[in-house]
Amino acid sequence: MNPQRAVLHFLPILLFGLLLSGCSQGKDPSAQAAEAYLKALVAKDADQLSSLSCAAWEPDALLELDSFQAVEAALEGLDCQKAGDSEGQAEVLCQGKIVATYNQEKTEIDLSRRTYQVVEEGGEQRVCGYR
Repeated sequence: MNPQRAVLHFLPILLFGLLLSGCSQGKDPSAQAAEAYLKALVAKDADQLSSLSCAAWEPDALLELDSFQAVEAALEGLDCQKAGDSEGQAEVLCQGKIVATYNQEKTEIDLSRRTYQVVEEGGEQRVCGYR
């Protein structure tokens, strides 16, 4: 194959790859931290939840985790975005819900009703509560 034709053949694939990599890197690290925190919560992964929580929030995060032990939990439509900064903390708003099921009864927790507080601690973005 002619080298010029080879380049033209692979150019669309290369451009598509660059487009995909740009999309995945577009989310703010504080939003990524909030999403990872929520995923660890519904997965009931205490170690991961602790590592994604700031030191001050960790006991509360584990208490929240305990409330999910008797239910099946799943995330639906999760999408978090940084909304701004306030007093040295990133404010993160999430869309979607946690669906908790116990004895075939479903309870939905609307994530858009919370503003997650994310701080940098130990060089990492960590959830430090919500309001």
